[in-house]
Amino acid sequence: MQIEKDAVEFLSGLRAGETLGSPIAMLVANRDWKNWQEIMDPALREGDPELRRRAVTRPRPGHADLSGMLKYDRSDARDILERASARETTARVSAGAICRTLLKHFGVRIASHVVHLGGIDVPRPTAFPDDVNALADASPLRTLDPASDALIIERIDAIKREGNTLGGICEVICDGAPVGLGSHVSWDRKLDGRIAAAMMSIPAVKAVEIGLGFEAARRTGAEAHDEIDPAPASPLTGNVRRRTNRAGGLEGGITTGEPLMIRVGMKPISTLMRPLTTVDVATGETAVAVAERSDVTAVPALGVIAEAMLAFVVAQAFVEKFGGDSLREMRRNYDSYIGAIATRITSPAAS
Repeated sequence: MQIEKDAVEFLSGLRAGETLGSPIAMLVANRDWKNWQEIMDPALREGDPELRRRAVTRPRPGHADLSGMLKYDRSDARDILERASARETTARVSAGAICRTLLKHFGVRIASHVVHLGGIDVPRPTAFPDDVNALADASPLRTLDPASDALIIERIDAIKREGNTLGGICEVICDGAPVGLGSHVSWDRKLDGRIAAAMMSIPAVKAVEIGLGFEAARRTGAEAHDEIDPAPASPLTGNVRRRTNRAGGLEGGITTGEPLMIRVGMKPISTLMRPLTTVDVATGETAVAVAERSDVTAVPALGVIAEAMLAFVVAQAFVEKFGGDSLREMRRNYDSYIGAIATRITSPAAS
């Protein structure tokens, strides 16, 4: 909401701009909270009705409302929807910012842009700009094609008048990660699986693709895989290069040193201003779903959340791979590893 400022106050874990090793606690105030104090009061008050004001007994299709009510034996879906709210992604973006700060020391950059919204595909540039986020942030929809913005905005306005909602797809790019993060050894160490799980955990996300994604299943092997050439002085990839990046920077659950390319699909927001049909759990009768405050689409914000989740997973992989008790020690371990893989493959001319 426009009244929210998303200002962060650090409560612990930092001193003089550096971490101390204690938990980094951040407070992001919700300015709308004062309007909900009575409804969300944690204490049982004398005279409380069986269901408090703004109780939700008409669960919204597409939300966790009904499944959560049945699973946790609740009479008021408010107990479910407040915890399932995408507001929790504020914490993800805050934690992701810490992870990005770590990755920045190793030249890793993460960016995103919208590639589809409301049935309209956005053309991808033939060559990405050096700073993808700077160009995406200049667009109200976080696309890289100004001509598409006008079409999509017209579509959003029409859907808003209908009381309906729209979904879409964003692409997340991680550049600068070296070959060797993740593992093929165990299923739970595969970095592509960990990335997919992180993206799928974002509220309203229903699909994740890495590289070609589903398109790879429609192609032959010759059209799906990335041929490899020598590339002297390219230590992050082991002195080789892929002619293409159809694998999206991951092979066998391990980074190749090529950019990570992830696409994340978000369904339309489940709360409609022209609500869908549901069942009132208080009466068992057919009813119209409750209409909470809603937007037409959250796809432009999806990229920011997806960036944070990718930063979290990649930073985890960095710590696992290079370890250490300080940033300087981690840097020494990183430099030693890059130096070692840089000598593994040498070109005929060099030998």
